[in-house]
Amino acid sequence: MLSDADLERYSRQLLVPDFEIDQQERLANARVLLVGCGGLGSPLAIYLAAAGVGELVLADGDRVERSNLPRQILYGETDVGRPKTESAAAFLRAHYPGTQVRALDRHLAGETVDTAAAEVDLVADASDNYPTRFALNRACIAAAIPLVSAAVVRGEGQLATFAVAAGTACYRCLYPQAGAETALSCRESGVLGPAVGVLGTLQALEVLKVLTRWGPSLCGRVLFLDLYAYTQRLLELPQRPGCPDCGG
Repeated sequence: MLSDADLERYSRQLLVPDFEIDQQERLANARVLLVGCGGLGSPLAIYLAAAGVGELVLADGDRVERSNLPRQILYGETDVGRPKTESAAAFLRAHYPGTQVRALDRHLAGETVDTAAAEVDLVADASDNYPTRFALNRACIAAAIPLVSAAVVRGEGQLATFAVAAGTACYRCLYPQAGAETALSCRESGVLGPAVGVLGTLQALEVLKVLTRWGPSLCGRVLFLDLYAYTQRLLELPQRPGCPDCGG
């Protein structure tokens, strides 16, 4: 039940057509696992907490580096050397006390992925490597929950929602080569801060859409953005026959 203070806080989004009080209550009751507290995860976490998501579980085993600061807006100079989840949780608790924040100061792997996914309603993947993405994909299939995944490098990014329980494709239908160990990384290929800001913000919007069922989501589709040329493509993603993760 929303309090008077909640109704005042979220009054502007409650004015949006087709966004009703029961959808705000869904956000308040939602639990989201956010994997990766970097350039994507920073705006993603901020906007989810600001919108009223009830619980955020932050998972990341890295510490803040000075080279993170131009794009990872959860952190400042005084955070350099601190665990990212510790700094991120402190920021979110200070600014958005209505959101419960739990910090997992480790990289999820093995059984910890399955355990973490089984305790939430949705996973938001802001990681930067294929092994983590594939593990999250399998865990979300097992838990029958949606996976909202984003990636960005240089000035290019993509965003998609995988909801096998709803009959759509999984991440491995898009990228079938589970043996791939690396993806293009910001450390090696570079990235512009506003580019991850755009994709992280769109990822937050997609999470809100999936949780509240406000408007069409990207379930079964992939959005590709080229922010250098300002072009975009929206592609349908069918299930891959014989997919080893979702079975096609």
